[in-house]
Amino acid sequence: MHVVTLLTNPETPVLERVTVESLRNAWGGGEARWLDPGVAAEFDLPEVPENRWQVWQDLQALRVDMVVQPAEGRRKRLLIADMDSTMIAQECIDELADEAGVGAHVADITARAMNGELDFEGALRERVSLLKGLPEAVIARVLRDRITLMPGGRVLLATMKANGAYAALVSGGFTAFTQAVAERLGFDENRANRLNIEDGRLAGTVAEPILGKEAKLHALHEISARLDISPQQVLAVGDGANDLPMLKAAGIGVALHAKPRVQAECEVRVNHGDLTALLYLQGYSRDQFAAA
Repeated sequence: MHVVTLLTNPETPVLERVTVESLRNAWGGGEARWLDPGVAAEFDLPEVPENRWQVWQDLQALRVDMVVQPAEGRRKRLLIADMDSTMIAQECIDELADEAGVGAHVADITARAMNGELDFEGALRERVSLLKGLPEAVIARVLRDRITLMPGGRVLLATMKANGAYAALVSGGFTAFTQAVAERLGFDENRANRLNIEDGRLAGTVAEPILGKEAKLHALHEISARLDISPQQVLAVGDGANDLPMLKAAGIGVALHAKPRVQAECEVRVNHGDLTALLYLQGYSRDQFAAA
């Protein structure tokens, strides 16, 4: 048995009953269950329809996301999440680069690396080199003034943890940011790269080995083994090419507002919903959300 989830941005609740019922009737699905009126609904389906992706494309024009997945085992015991452009709305290295006066150049490299056009490790070293000499104190200022949380993140963490899940923030960014973001959101642990500091300024280098796509995949397997669970019991979320191995290994791998290359390789794509979409995909209704 499969389940079809339709959802949209809670800030603009445009999911209409006629949309849900029309699709349910066309596919011969079970009775619709509304997880949040105007925002999310689901229904059961015996098998995956052949026209799934054409329907997905049509729904995108209505600002509605659709996910078809196995119904069994949807509630996950581990959340493993990327940070930049996933749990926060920014790319931290781009914000630091803007402070250093090289923002546009670095942002272009970041976008290409996240779409898989550049080697992640090489691109990270190149971008960090351009930050050489920036005062270390800038990091705290960027965290205070420039970094904002993605909508729904606190509720996602609070709800999953209230239901016994563990949460890990695993980023190709920097520990100076992941430690602060993990604390604000309630992650149990965080992993990232470390910027080298010399005499109170960024040295223009990053500690080796660099935490890239293989390290994210390793984190998923290592934490799963520690918790004595299988990768099938993991929900992973990210937006960049360095997240792909992690997303593909997880029971649910969510490409959240992701780069084109990432969307093309993922079965679960959320382009309109916020981070609470990850709760709806697990079958949680709005009245089951924990207070954040």
